[in-house]
Amino acid sequence: MTKLVLLLLAPLLLNASKILSYNIYDRTDRVDVMITFDTPFEGKIKQSTSSSKIVIKLEGASIETSKSKVLDSKFLNSINIVPLATYTKIIALVPSSVKLKASKTSDAYGLRLRFSKTIASTDILSSNKVNASTNQRSSLPTKPDSKLSSNYYIVIAILFLGIVILFVLKNKMNTPNNRKKSNSWLFKVANDSKGNTSDEVSIRFQKNINDENSVVMLDFVGQSYLVLMGSNNILLDKFTDNKPVTQDDFDTILQNRHEELDNFLNESETPQEKDPMQVYKEKAANISYTV
Repeated sequence: MTKLVLLLLAPLLLNASKILSYNIYDRTDRVDVMITFDTPFEGKIKQSTSSSKIVIKLEGASIETSKSKVLDSKFLNSINIVPLATYTKIIALVPSSVKLKASKTSDAYGLRLRFSKTIASTDILSSNKVNASTNQRSSLPTKPDSKLSSNYYIVIAILFLGIVILFVLKNKMNTPNNRKKSNSWLFKVANDSKGNTSDEVSIRFQKNINDENSVVMLDFVGQSYLVLMGSNNILLDKFTDNKPVTQDDFDTILQNRHEELDNFLNESETPQEKDPMQVYKEKAANISYTV
């Protein structure tokens, strides 16, 4: 008779997924039991619960020998895995407030049994109170739309008034008198045939002599100025017709004035008997300086 029963159950045992291993993960808020199968587990999972015990029935799963584990956890006291004829029984001893949630992995090669505490009624009541207070805050009366609209227009008017004030101040700062006061004695504002003024200065060429000094070719009102800039700004020459066009032309001018540049640099490194600004002005006005 026993042989007949085993013969009838043989197809079921051959198609059953074999439990290869199980691992227990004790967390602060739960305990997870991960069961691994050799083939995708397609059987049924049945569960029965009592005050201190949860029984899981895995139909279509088998295990070679019984397994048991005792834990020191507030979610799971012990677990026993017992092989039976056509299914595997898992018996978990748990506190009365613990519930079980079983879920398979996406490939069905694994099964997770999660033991965690149920939500107490006091927690539900407190959650409801929080939701109620949130709803009360969200239903507080707001300002009428008309008052909000009036405040919006006031803010727009203040911003517009500020823009107008800034525009007026900018125009006052750009008046001819202010521009005349801000012009340097070197770069005088020139009037064209139509009476318009042009005071834009652009850099044509520039070359560093050392870490502190450089020679710059500036364009201003149709003329070019060769200026030594550094610790002392000195006008070296002024060009009206024969302006340098290329970088090579500029380098040639610097080579021709090599000694002159050395003299200016040496004078800047030693005590000056002449006022550098006086030398600068006299050079610009083509006045020869005599001691």
